[in-house]
Amino acid sequence: MFGLGERLGIDLGTSNIVVYAHGRGIILREPSVVAIEHRSRKVLAVGQQAQGMLGRTPGNITALRPLRDGVIADYSITREMLCHLIRKACGLGGRLFKPMVVICIPSGATSVERRAALDATRAAGAREVIPIEEPMAAAIGAGLPIAMAGGNMVVDIGGGTTDVAVISLGGIVVSDSVRIGGNDLDEAIIRHVKRVYNLDIGERSAEVVKIQIGSAFDVNGDEQMEVRGRDIVSGLPQMVRINAAEIREAMAEDIMQIIDRVRTILEQTPPELAADIIERGITLTGGVALLAGMDRLLELETGIPVTVADDAISSVAVGTGRVLDEIDMLRQLSRRAARHR
Repeated sequence: MFGLGERLGIDLGTSNIVVYAHGRGIILREPSVVAIEHRSRKVLAVGQQAQGMLGRTPGNITALRPLRDGVIADYSITREMLCHLIRKACGLGGRLFKPMVVICIPSGATSVERRAALDATRAAGAREVIPIEEPMAAAIGAGLPIAMAGGNMVVDIGGGTTDVAVISLGGIVVSDSVRIGGNDLDEAIIRHVKRVYNLDIGERSAEVVKIQIGSAFDVNGDEQMEVRGRDIVSGLPQMVRINAAEIREAMAEDIMQIIDRVRTILEQTPPELAADIIERGITLTGGVALLAGMDRLLELETGIPVTVADDAISSVAVGTGRVLDEIDMLRQLSRRAARHR
């Protein structure tokens, strides 16, 4: 069943798609952006090339993100994007292998959203699709001892969703998902700059601000940077200086919602597993795990040690890859998927 042919693990993220190939490691990391011709809906560019078009396209071309809050918002465009990436991953000498794919699904996805992700992957060329919940993949990728009898807590903060889970004996004991992630922090920055400075900036500019001076806890002092955009009043290009403190304040509400969800899961965790988590700590994965001070704030708010995974951005994709390498784990996931069909 799992013998010949290519095996791929796909982290279908709101901001980025990461593809892991069995025996080769991570082979693709592309932004989840597609450029289409407006009238015909023909796909013109995918990934990095399409991201460069965001906010810069003429009227007949639209650059968009077909995934929203970790799930599919535009089925046909997501299918075309996956088809492009699978061909890029498997294409060899003009031939195309139909791969077996392990794909990550947010723990809070509905059955309809889950089915859409599986159907789109099959339609894109996969011969078989096996789902794995994102926090499980993140925990495996972060190297947590999930097969042992003991509580492991992982908080995966991606572009569109945050997944929180407690894992023991290879299964998720308690989990939850909140549809807040890095993209929401970008939008909070855009709203702040528009409200305070009457300046309209794009998604990419907001992301640069978040990366360079953004923080969840006061670690940046009074660091400042220049931001360029369009003045809402005059309509002309304009530049303003913003500081770290105001950006931290702009993102605070969304960040606290993430922390509140972590607290909720801790309250629902059985006492013995809670004791393990106090000893082992919480592991942070996902792009927002790298936000300055995020680990420190979560530690202060929960009183539990927090560690950022070594390769936080790639943890989910690496987790799918380790599943591909472990044939017994793959069979177990396949049986679980069959029961949910």
